[in-house]
Amino acid sequence: MTAPSIHASAVLIGSRAVLIQGPSGSGKSRLALALIEAVDTGALRFARLVGDDRVHIEAAHGRLLVRPASALAGQIEVRGLGIRQLDYEAVAAVGLVVDLGLTASERLPDPKQMDAVLAGVRVPRLPVAAGADALSLLLARLGTNPAHT
Repeated sequence: MTAPSIHASAVLIGSRAVLIQGPSGSGKSRLALALIEAVDTGALRFARLVGDDRVHIEAAHGRLLVRPASALAGQIEVRGLGIRQLDYEAVAAVGLVVDLGLTASERLPDPKQMDAVLAGVRVPRLPVAAGADALSLLLARLGTNPAHT
């Protein structure tokens, strides 16, 4: 049986992947590319594309795994430039879900809103309001949780 495909992007950061969800045009690819480029600035030690636009997720031994859709493996959309080819990871365990483009996000979010359940696996979640600086929020979140860096 094939793992379900979802409209999302994923980037391996250190030993865990960040799964980026959101509506079309919310900046999933832009955030994925910014995370990969953050290695060049020293903001992250390691970041590599898992998948862009469409990924497969599945539960395995209590972890949520993410893989690129085979037809899109190694490809990322760069707005204004088109599709670009990058090195990629074939599979990664998800350590954080980022939800982009929300209509609002609370200044001090309810702890109950800080988890997502995908494929039956509970994963920490970072809600990001539309128009917010997703990269800064995500780097701050990663910087306060050493398991992700």
